[in-house]
Amino acid sequence: MPDTPKTRSQGSSERTRTSSPSPPPAATRTAAQAAELALDEQTARSLRSHLPEVAESVIAAIIEEVPSYSAPFQGRMGRVIEQAVRTSLDSFLDAASAASASGAREGEQTSIGVGVQAAEQLGRAEARAGRPVDALLSAYRVGARVSWREVSRMAVAQGAEAATLGRFAEVVFTYIDELSAASVAGHNAETHTAERARIVNLDRLVRSLLVGAPETRLVEAAQLARWTPARTLTVVLVAGERALNTAAMLDPRTLSLGEDLPPVRGLPAPDRVAALLVPDAGGRARGALLDLLSGRDAVVGPAVPWTEADRSYARAVRAAVLPRESGTVLDTDAHLAQIVLAADPETLADLRESALAPFADLTEGSAERLAETLRAWLLLQGRRELVAEALHVHPQTVRYRMGQVRELLGDRLQDPDAVLELVLALSARPS
Repeated sequence: MPDTPKTRSQGSSERTRTSSPSPPPAATRTAAQAAELALDEQTARSLRSHLPEVAESVIAAIIEEVPSYSAPFQGRMGRVIEQAVRTSLDSFLDAASAASASGAREGEQTSIGVGVQAAEQLGRAEARAGRPVDALLSAYRVGARVSWREVSRMAVAQGAEAATLGRFAEVVFTYIDELSAASVAGHNAETHTAERARIVNLDRLVRSLLVGAPETRLVEAAQLARWTPARTLTVVLVAGERALNTAAMLDPRTLSLGEDLPPVRGLPAPDRVAALLVPDAGGRARGALLDLLSGRDAVVGPAVPWTEADRSYARAVRAAVLPRESGTVLDTDAHLAQIVLAADPETLADLRESALAPFADLTEGSAERLAETLRAWLLLQGRRELVAEALHVHPQTVRYRMGQVRELLGDRLQDPDAVLELVLALSARPS
């Protein structure tokens, strides 16, 4: 009959929450039945002297019949359960003895109440340990059966009457029902409280990851959120309304943030977008991730060590401004150059204006044709036939246009720095 140290009783809490008439608290029902027992002082004293033996029998039966408690009895949890069994038996016998000796109702409720309050705390402890309450309820049932078997045998040996044994059995099983109910209530309360705290801590963890908090803080946040760190994280940006459905397709360990995303340096915070942090989606797993996201508007950042998730987020945010067709997935690993070019649009516009200044006096059509030819020429390393094929013109046309370009640029085509500026300027889209 497991339970743990004292706390505020569930019964008193229930009385506080409502002013309407309600059934007596659980401890009162057991105490009322205990008051009807007729255990004489000698029988009560004899039963108490055998409590250690009863406790050992109960513990042995729990270990054998409740698999969930077999291994824990080897460590700290074993000591907790052993103490709980002894405390429950002792509290119960205290109540029975007090009832038969004086019928003092206040004392009876106090003795039984200790066990009920402690049972609630044991339910909470099970919830904090991440275990369901089922195993604990099984342990109560086993404890009730073994306790009654051992105690009734001793009571018979002391000459207890049949009527007394019958009332004793009723009290034992009522007490077990009350302990079970208290543990379930404690387990439920702790589960709800823990889940609310976990959600808050997960939100803090994701925000810390996206802003690049120090590693020590991230490790602490992961522990508070009860999230086991992955080897890598990949940030995926999706439309906010699709976040839940998308996350349901991914690794269950995926973290998410659906509102108030932090800004990235030089860019505003993403609007109406959710960030999903997908664990261990690098290497070969990246292809599977991209396939899962197919048909959705998504931007996929790089896979990075989990403590550097802010790098994946920053790249995804920068890539989100690139043009793409609706319903497509933008793999940032395949668009690094475009992301670099889009990283500082104001400076890039200045570079374009400076590098292409010699074309400023031409008509818009002529400037565009020469710029297009120069770009292909530089990228294809001056191979005229390939340039002509790429532009769908005759090689002589390429030769003529490049002659015009050389007249405009002069020896700048021989300067590596100038050529780099021209490549960047010609690769950028006009603003």
